[in-house]
Amino acid sequence: MAHKSGFVNIIGNPNVGKSTLMNSFVGEKLSIITSKSQTTRHRIMGIVNGEDFQIIYSDTPGIIKPSYKMQDSMVGFVKEALTDADVILYVTDTYETIDKNEEYLEKLSKIDIPVFLIVNKIDLATKEKIAEIETVWKEKLPKARIFYCSALMGTNVSNIFDEIMAVLPEFPPYFPKDQLTDKSERFFVSEIVREKILLNYRKEVPYSVEVVVEEFKEDDVIIRIRAIIYVARETQKGIIIGHKGAALKKTGTDARLDLEKFFEKKVFIELYVKVNKDWRDNERQLKQFGYL
Repeated sequence: MAHKSGFVNIIGNPNVGKSTLMNSFVGEKLSIITSKSQTTRHRIMGIVNGEDFQIIYSDTPGIIKPSYKMQDSMVGFVKEALTDADVILYVTDTYETIDKNEEYLEKLSKIDIPVFLIVNKIDLATKEKIAEIETVWKEKLPKARIFYCSALMGTNVSNIFDEIMAVLPEFPPYFPKDQLTDKSERFFVSEIVREKILLNYRKEVPYSVEVVVEEFKEDDVIIRIRAIIYVARETQKGIIIGHKGAALKKTGTDARLDLEKFFEKKVFIELYVKVNKDWRDNERQLKQFGYL
């Protein structure tokens, strides 16, 4: 039996459910999920293997207009995903307007590889609304195949998988068959901590934060982690720490519980907060943090 392999890259606007869809395909929580835009900052690969296939899914940051060099890099991950894909999943939902991202829609209309338009969150829309959406998208992307799903509920996700398999090219596996992702354990620690910051703090503070794992030591019983939370201003440091350290303690506890589920092992984590002014526009820092 011929072996199929390929890159299935997921792009779209913020908050349409790209990360939820990716996690649903992979069967693991590789991409953090919150209701806030710009939750995903990196291109994250999730690898699904079968005896005769390997699908490399890529979750990408939401398409935005950059305000910082960091956001330039985020948009760069999206553009990169357009160039190396075997299948593109352009994710929208039943809420967003279709007049966004004309540049990307123009590219998708001319691309030679299969494009699947995924309309997510159908559990929140009426049949009339879905029919209206289909009419507009068929005009906008006439070559794209349209699929409807609820990534959160798992509705129709298996059908999309079957259609991906149908168009996937014959090719040997790109990665070892036991590999789940291209990211390191330290990366997922930093992402889980950052997710808790996005959930626990308001306004601009979560968007000014980067998490760096300085120590990751594992033995048979426990994983010991020391991580630095970088913020852009001194006032943000105080907010992250909170009164008598209560806010930082909560973030650490929430992160530890998720990390223990992720690694299936006891975790001890220490969090520290440092100010790193203007890191979002500093090329050296962005390289260190994996954006460049």
